[in-house]
Amino acid sequence: MLPHGPRWGQAAGAVSLSLSPVCLDLSGTEAGTASVYRCLLALPVLLVLTAPEYRREGPPPRRQVGYSLVAGALFAADMILWTKAIAEIGAGLSTVLVNVQVALVPLLAWAVDREQVSRRFLVWVPVMMAGVVLTGGLLESGVSGSDSTAGTVHAVLAALCYSGFLFLLRRGGFQGHVRTAYTVVIFSSTAFAALIGAVWGALDLTPSWGALGWLAVAAVSSGVIGWLLVAVYSPRLPSHVGAVLLLLTPVGSLALGALVLDERPTPLQWTGCALILVSAYVTAGRRREPPEPGAREARPAARGG
Repeated sequence: MLPHGPRWGQAAGAVSLSLSPVCLDLSGTEAGTASVYRCLLALPVLLVLTAPEYRREGPPPRRQVGYSLVAGALFAADMILWTKAIAEIGAGLSTVLVNVQVALVPLLAWAVDREQVSRRFLVWVPVMMAGVVLTGGLLESGVSGSDSTAGTVHAVLAALCYSGFLFLLRRGGFQGHVRTAYTVVIFSSTAFAALIGAVWGALDLTPSWGALGWLAVAAVSSGVIGWLLVAVYSPRLPSHVGAVLLLLTPVGSLALGALVLDERPTPLQWTGCALILVSAYVTAGRRREPPEPGAREARPAARGG
């Protein structure tokens, strides 16, 4: 555990994830290829990290394995759609747009688990959505990338899959066995990404060594470090706090996209990014409100691996 608690752990995971879109862009690979290898290359390290937990706690419950398999399928769809969006609207901007999850994940937690959602968060959701629209360049031309319309569609679809993945990843973590369950997620993601990539015609089983190098960096920064930290720490946080902290990912990706890939976000896109971050900061920093009469608290999280 990180010394300052789950918020720092979730934040560290989000920052690690910001490296991934730039690495995928520099790899020059198709969406299916990138998605398969960023999972496949992470598996050997994850198996080593998972072995002590498995020996200590045994196999996870069947329901948790089911959550992990479905989460892996959603993650694979998200990765392929999102990787396509990187080429179409830019690495930083595609990452910002897909983070509509900041609204969807808490709403899913409220609808399914009856987890309390603060009034202030609900009030600020429209501001976040306005920021997403501006950041995606939907009201202007000149978005970086090859096809802003297709990129926006792919990023929105990726956001839906991403939100479902995050919800199930967090929900499965309530039952412990976090590292084992997360490794099942990555196994599932590898298989589904290969299937979807083959059907979509975007899978190359023999990428160049240079491409594999960048995909290995993406695998370590996201698959081994970033998402594992999120899997461990997100169940220990209220859903909206975890979702808000993940907005550190688009901030880092936007900056790296501008510095490394020479992307040039427009003023309206920067304004949209600012709207997202300010509204997210306000909602995350709000003191917990008294529960509504009859409202049920989020279930306590089990200890992570």
